[in-house]
Amino acid sequence: METRPAVTIGRVGFQGWAADAIDFYDGLEEDNSKAYWAAHKTTYEHAVRRPMEELLEELADRLGPGRIFRPYRDVRFSADKSPYKTAMAAAIGDGGYVQLSAAGLAAGRGMYMMAPDQLQRYRQAVDGPAGAEIVPVVAAIRDAGIEITAHGRLKTAPRGYPKDHSRINLLCLKGLIAWQQWPAGAWLATPAAKKRLVEFFDRAQPLQDWLNAHVGDSENGT
Repeated sequence: METRPAVTIGRVGFQGWAADAIDFYDGLEEDNSKAYWAAHKTTYEHAVRRPMEELLEELADRLGPGRIFRPYRDVRFSADKSPYKTAMAAAIGDGGYVQLSAAGLAAGRGMYMMAPDQLQRYRQAVDGPAGAEIVPVVAAIRDAGIEITAHGRLKTAPRGYPKDHSRINLLCLKGLIAWQQWPAGAWLATPAAKKRLVEFFDRAQPLQDWLNAHVGDSENGT
């Protein structure tokens, strides 16, 4: 079994997430309770949240400001009343997303779930001349071992578009993001974690640029 370093005392800047962070989420998946959270809150603050804050601060000049999401689940309309999310997530810059869980590290970039007006502009762009631009962008990202996905996809062509459209796979998506995951390992407790994220965001930049140019923010405030 691979040995992962424990929390480093007196760290300066982002040094990765130590074994304690993964152990915290392993435990939370087994005991998602307020009692577990209270007993391990110090571990969460120092081994999980603090490195994420350091990472976002160091990436801000390159990608833009970041924001860590709340760790609490919205259980109002859910049959699952588990109070806490089993992953820490943060939004960063323009369409960026970072997630840490017991499984390891993950990152996304793009527009995961589009509002109706965004989806309309997206499909119009894919169908039109701009669609020829996004095809090689998506191909290059996939060739780098990065997944292209979205919140969901239609089982058939959107209304008004032929089923044999040359870009039907893109037209059926309800969003468009690049997504990559890395299993937990000793590398996660080193600055290599930041390096992997930077490389991912750089590779996904052309996709984000295309979305910004042809889709943009929702005009309905969604």
